Amino acid sequence: MNTSAGEEQQVRIEALSAITLAVRDMRTSVRFYEALGFEVRHGGASEDFTSLECGPSFLNLIAQTHERIEGWGRFIVHVSDVDQIYKKALDAGLTPSHAPSDAPWGERYFHISDPDGHELSVARPLG
Repeated sequence: MNTSAGEEQQVRIEALSAITLAVRDMRTSVRFYEALGFEVRHGGASEDFTSLECGPSFLNLIAQTHERIEGWGRFIVHVSDVDQIYKKALDAGLTPSHAPSDAPWGERYFHISDPDGHELSVARPLG
C-alpha cells in the first residue's frame, strides 16, 4: 500500500498465533488438555515439545528445562458450549475452580488450572 507524504501506514496486530507454556510433566499436561478437547498437532506425551490446536491458534507446551519462572497468568479460550466443556472436565476427573456462570462483562465462563498452575478460562460470549 502506498502512502502520501505525511501519512503513516497504520500497522496492527492481526492474530495470536500461539501461546507457549513451560510444563514439568509433558504426559500429564497433554492428558489434561486433551481431556478438555484440545487436539495434538505436533509432538505428544513423550516429546519435549507439543503443539495443540486451539481454533486458528495453537497452545504449545515445552518441557521445563530451566528454573521455574514465578508469576501468574491466565489465558482465555472461546468454545461453542461452556457447559459441555465443563462436563467433559468433570468426566475426566479434572477440578474446575467453579461451575460455569454468566459474568457481568458478557461471557459465560469457568476457570480451571492445569497441572503446572497455568489458569485457563473457558468462555463463550453471551447474546
